[in-house]
Amino acid sequence: IGLEVHAQVVSKSKLFSGAATAFGAEPNSQVSLVDAAMPGMLPVPNRECIRQAVRTGMAIDAQINKWSRFDRKNYFYADLPQGYQISQLYHPIVGEGHIDIAVDEKDPENVKRIGVERIHVEQDAGKLMHDQHPTMSYVDLNRSGVALMEIVSRPDMRSPAEAGAYLRKLRSILRYVGSCDGNMEEGSMRADVNVSVRRPGDEFGTRTETKNVNSVRFVMATIEHEANRQVDVLENGGTIVQETRLFDPGTGTTRSMRSKEDAHDYRYFPDPDLLPLELEDAFLDDCRASLPELPDAK
Repeated sequence: IGLEVHAQVVSKSKLFSGAATAFGAEPNSQVSLVDAAMPGMLPVPNRECIRQAVRTGMAIDAQINKWSRFDRKNYFYADLPQGYQISQLYHPIVGEGHIDIAVDEKDPENVKRIGVERIHVEQDAGKLMHDQHPTMSYVDLNRSGVALMEIVSRPDMRSPAEAGAYLRKLRSILRYVGSCDGNMEEGSMRADVNVSVRRPGDEFGTRTETKNVNSVRFVMATIEHEANRQVDVLENGGTIVQETRLFDPGTGTTRSMRSKEDAHDYRYFPDPDLLPLELEDAFLDDCRASLPELPDAK
């Protein structure tokens, strides 16, 4: 099991625009010309969002990359007015780190280390609503351009309980640091759940990715269902296809959404509107000095 957690950065304005980020505002009331992708609009990085990502990396003992770069990830979707998302594929701001989890809360000495591969900063997309009118879809761009940290774990977890412990630990670190409020019910922290199964001693199997799961309980249920489903497929002589799936909280099951794309499908290239980020030592020292006592130390 590996998790890709999208954590919404705590900041008063968006990643590349001055629009507000408060939750629950009237639809489309917090959209600047940059977020709406009007022609000729240029993104400007929000220093506070970068600072929060660096502080988060420091809190999980991760490598902070003094040089990082933004890339364009191209895909057309109704809630992404630009037709591309500004993200970081090749040179993320934060590299390898780790999070220690207590596998059994009754036995705090039994600690397992889960690797974190990277944290990169990217823009969120807007929100589509399909259920208010039988023949129409509505789009709310308030969330479009809000800064996200994508925190990518290694596939080091082996049970729903370990994944639940990892998510709870990560959420408490984010809340201590103050870089994300961790309110999963508001969508400010969501997880993409990667699961594969194998026979003991075999190579890793083919994985599926279940998108945007928004509670610890649902993440654990997704893993339980998806692992059992994959075992059934293999036991019956089938093969697992790499694909993107959705979790249905009503039934506790997952269903296929689309076949899995690879990076080349998104035609990534360096964003020509943004210079690389170069972090100075004084900035890093300031970030480190601002960290509170963290959960493990406490």
